[in-house]
Amino acid sequence: MSILVIDKSLISTEAFLGSIILPLALVFVLTAAIGFERQNIGKAAGLTSHIFVGISACGVAIMQRLMFEETLELVRIGLQVEASPSRIIAQVVTGIGFIGAGVILKDNSNMIKGITTAATLFATAMIGIIIGSGYLTLGGILSFIIIIFLYSRDLSRKVNPFINHRLEKMEDHHQ
Repeated sequence: MSILVIDKSLISTEAFLGSIILPLALVFVLTAAIGFERQNIGKAAGLTSHIFVGISACGVAIMQRLMFEETLELVRIGLQVEASPSRIIAQVVTGIGFIGAGVILKDNSNMIKGITTAATLFATAMIGIIIGSGYLTLGGILSFIIIIFLYSRDLSRKVNPFINHRLEKMEDHHQ
């Protein structure tokens, strides 16, 4: 078992892979599936936005978890410190609302558009937080429910989420 030096802490290769790389990779794949669907059906926030939101939230949750573990270690050796595992994560939950609000629009006929995309951005942030906090099973189950719902909803509406409809519209417009 080798030892890696990460910032101020020592961490084994296995712990590094399991507590940092695995959650980030899992969030990347799961949020990409959500973003891929949003992008292909022509929504404002697509693959890149969903991956960035999910990965960033996951990174914040991993950092918060590592900080909490470090705090517990300080308490174990006898130092008096305050351990609050949710302060930074709470800011992600608040901040994602501003990003979601940016994709909600009212068109000329007073129809509200973008609420589902705002909700998927919120969901990818929550997936990132859950998985980054170490709850891989819960985050995976939540992701699969969302992914299955999105894709089955599209297919039931006779919209193929595996084809980029934005490109189709551009090709039709140029002909």
